[in-house]
Amino acid sequence: MEQVLMMQGAGRLMDVCARVREGEKVLIVTDFPKVSIAEVIAAAAKERGADVVVTVMTPRELDGAEPPEHVAAAMKAADVIFTPLTHSITHSNATKEAIEAGARGIMLSAFIPEQLISGGIDGDFEGIEPLCRKVADLLAEANVAHLTTPGGTDITMSLKDRPGNAHTGLAHKPGDFTTVPNIESSVSPVEGSAEGVIVADASIPYYNIGILSEPVRYEVTDGRIVNITGGTQARQIADLMESVNHDAVYNIAQLAFGLNPKCKMQGVMLEDEGVYGTAHIGIGTSTLLGGEIKAPGHYDALMWRPTLTLDNKVVLKDGEWNV
Repeated sequence: MEQVLMMQGAGRLMDVCARVREGEKVLIVTDFPKVSIAEVIAAAAKERGADVVVTVMTPRELDGAEPPEHVAAAMKAADVIFTPLTHSITHSNATKEAIEAGARGIMLSAFIPEQLISGGIDGDFEGIEPLCRKVADLLAEANVAHLTTPGGTDITMSLKDRPGNAHTGLAHKPGDFTTVPNIESSVSPVEGSAEGVIVADASIPYYNIGILSEPVRYEVTDGRIVNITGGTQARQIADLMESVNHDAVYNIAQLAFGLNPKCKMQGVMLEDEGVYGTAHIGIGTSTLLGGEIKAPGHYDALMWRPTLTLDNKVVLKDGEWNV
């Protein structure tokens, strides 16, 4: 019966988020643990008259890893791509090339069935779009960003000549790319420019970490993390990053802000990242965001009540926008 309840959310993916049309080539990229979600999305696409293909692959080990080559080829041939996956392929070359080829991408990383039943999926995607685009424009126009939080984050970075990204939850035109139900605006800072401290005190919704029981503190120098301290969860993420044995995983890749009031902090990636009034710092790959670094992975560290200053003007104060 759960699948019956999920159909309403799957319908919103089709009609609101992607506007799937009759005859379009819809590709659903999934892995073995997420097949039940893919089946519901496929059924909704078939109801709209789409030509539906579901491809099932072995789960990737890291978020941001590449899918198999034959999956990547299918992505480039699709009109619309949905990705209900255990680990994200959002920050992969395969996704980047598919979007550049004209596919509309709806990324559904670490998705769980409940996300098609209630929560962020009920968000007013079209109503929030103007704010999302406005914040992305502000990020694109700024030269310097300064982010602080009551929890201890205090970091500056250069945004000079970097594009702002508006992930509205809507992908209506060829080459549109977004996440759902997360709604966020983001930017990739200039490589080597980030300096200061990041204190994640909300969640790290990756690698089975989720809601944080203790803050995770990152020290940042020359655009990369040089030290991670905190409790058990901090050691977990530090050990994982070290085990990858690749310097690019320490890159400060993204500055982003959640904008969906329907999202709730619960340790689920695309719910947490969309929570209105939060900020997150992306770490690792930045190529799909306007940056230049390709790492073996990408993950986000979330924090409460951010204040953002762009070129000495406060545009966000304790999680509330003044734009």
